Amino acid sequence: MQAERRFPVARPAIFHPMQLFQEENHHHGRIEVICGSMFSGKTEELIRRLRRAKIAKQKVEIYKPAIDTRYSDEDVVSHDANAIHSTPVSTAAAIVELAKDAEVVGIDEAQFFDDELVRVCINLADAGKRVIIAGLDMDFQGVPFGPMPALCAVAEDVTKVHAICVRCGGLAHVSHRIVPNAQRVLLGEQDEYEPLCRSCYNKLKENE
Repeated sequence: MQAERRFPVARPAIFHPMQLFQEENHHHGRIEVICGSMFSGKTEELIRRLRRAKIAKQKVEIYKPAIDTRYSDEDVVSHDANAIHSTPVSTAAAIVELAKDAEVVGIDEAQFFDDELVRVCINLADAGKRVIIAGLDMDFQGVPFGPMPALCAVAEDVTKVHAICVRCGGLAHVSHRIVPNAQRVLLGEQDEYEPLCRSCYNKLKENE
């Protein structure tokens, strides 16, 4: 009579909470981009990731363009009034020196920076830093905005978030400007912009 053959049973991996903490605390250089239309939650997601990094005891530095003073001269503030302290800068190049001691670098409203931001982010990631960027991917006419397309191309991770179209309830595609101003850069909120899906935006443009 043959002996019964026994096979080893695979056991599910068990992670100790401290092991998960250590994995979060140990990171390699990379670029993450959060993009989408206005009112889509880009800054909310940026703040969430940066706060997680702070909980993991990582040194976090946050920057925003100096021209963005809608809610605060210094803080990064979401439309829902969540805020995190930041350093306003006039040029992307200024971030390099300021962020030299940081492990995680957050950049909000990236579309307002010059194209040098792409090289700055690459250099920071190559130096082992985690770079998290939030910005509008398109302007009010649906045209790719500033350095955002190139940042999406060089990033390891791109997250596209969506607002809700105010006319049909679908996923918004464009931040439609509702005030008569042709300047590409116009700081504003719900009094100046509304999120529209592709279909509603195209119908609106046809009727203009």
